[in-house]
Amino acid sequence: MKQSGFGRWIVVITAVSAAIMELIDTSIVNVGLNDIAGNLGATIEDVSWVVTSYAIANVIVIPMTSFLQRYFGRKNYYIASIILFTLASYGCGFASDLWTLVFFRFLQGVGGGALLSTSQGLMYDAFPPSQRAVASALFGMGIVLGPTLGPTLGGYIIDNYHWSWMFYINIPIGIIAVILSLVYIDKKEDEINIDRKAIPIDQIGILLLAVGIGALQYVLERGEADDWFDSSAILYLTIAAAFAIPAFIWWELRGTKAPVVDLRVMKNRNLFIGSILVVVVGYGLFTSVLLYPLFAQRIVGLTATQTGKLLIPGGLITLPMFAITGRMLAKGVSPRLIAGGGYVAFATFCFLMSMLNMNATTGDFITPLIIRGIGLALLNVPLINQSVSTLEPRQLPTGIAIVNMMRQIGGAFGVAITNTYVTQRTAVHRGDLVSHLQPGEMLSMERINAMTQALVAKGVNAIDAVSGAYKNLDLIVSRQALMISYLDTFRLAGLFFVVSFPLLFLLKSKKMDAAAAKAVADSAH
Repeated sequence: MKQSGFGRWIVVITAVSAAIMELIDTSIVNVGLNDIAGNLGATIEDVSWVVTSYAIANVIVIPMTSFLQRYFGRKNYYIASIILFTLASYGCGFASDLWTLVFFRFLQGVGGGALLSTSQGLMYDAFPPSQRAVASALFGMGIVLGPTLGPTLGGYIIDNYHWSWMFYINIPIGIIAVILSLVYIDKKEDEINIDRKAIPIDQIGILLLAVGIGALQYVLERGEADDWFDSSAILYLTIAAAFAIPAFIWWELRGTKAPVVDLRVMKNRNLFIGSILVVVVGYGLFTSVLLYPLFAQRIVGLTATQTGKLLIPGGLITLPMFAITGRMLAKGVSPRLIAGGGYVAFATFCFLMSMLNMNATTGDFITPLIIRGIGLALLNVPLINQSVSTLEPRQLPTGIAIVNMMRQIGGAFGVAITNTYVTQRTAVHRGDLVSHLQPGEMLSMERINAMTQALVAKGVNAIDAVSGAYKNLDLIVSRQALMISYLDTFRLAGLFFVVSFPLLFLLKSKKMDAAAAKAVADSAH
């Protein structure tokens, strides 16, 4: 039974809130790792497990959501996942040591993994076929706002409250979402009397998926911090991923008649190409969410709260842009044309950010961030729709799960590439800058003398003043090298969008008719 009126919008609010809550927690803790490490007496290297454990659990569960919904029933699985996510959030906030926090973050990721695809199905189900472009727009809004709001909200909490409130804020949202889901979400006919004995469980496929995707996610998350293959853990897990992922693909295609993830859907051209494009979008989204705060805080010197506030204008523009995108799709505007505009906008954002320097003002960030918001609004909805638009109804649940997984993997690749590229380019640029600071070179000596005199004027003795001047110059060179590496990384992100742009024209442009739209609505059931 389709919801209407007040009930429909309650479902919308519940589904979007759950999706945003899940995605916020992929990035909210990033700005609080220093505080968490200090409070729990852990190193920065160890505390990064707070991020890694969530991401690993998330990316393992997402592709299995279609099977899990079929096995437990969509409503039961959705509500149980919200409950698990909420209880784990409480456990995270209450944790008194690092590994307890990591354990609850993993459980939080298990619960959160269900919320994306299931929320998407609820959104489609709440609207009639003629209005499902609006549902896509509203859901796409949550996809973009979640990772964007994470650092903003996390920065505000770190600046004003204890880090545990980054997790406690999920509790009232989760409780309300459970109550509203119990009251307003209907069970489908096939959920009422589920014969679980008749549903085979692909145990080997689940094991290979968990090992392969989990190991890959760990390598991407921790590779740079652990010096890649200098770490035995990274080496062994790379080998595990290299074995388990091909074995999983073979098993799902050849080894079982009841695959946990039906990979045969990847033969569909739109889904295959769309998945590649979604990886690029995930890369761009998560890279920009990582790079912008680092540049604003480490180079320009903004606080976490100031950095978050600068995202507000872009967020305010993004909201109506999602509605406009939904209306354009509903009126028959080519999804490839809309997504192409998004590609141009995101490449423009990367170019503008690559032109900034350490003297940038807050106003210099606003225009690029607004363009970024517009680009992401134009990209997400058309790509999601077109990726699954040519699938058969029975293939749609798996198709949507794969698209969501590919976005998360794209984000993981983005973070790994960004961290590695920044480290390498910083070393290169530092070497170039230092090569120009030759002993006896006039400009260098003038700078050293000026800094020395400034320190002497503050009461520092002459010998310490000279030493301090050289240390200050070293810090200036390091900061300049880091800034240039950030600019290089923005250019690299823009290049990904330029290179993948032609793939848009390989997508079959097909407007989803009423039957197909209904199938998408049922795809997460």
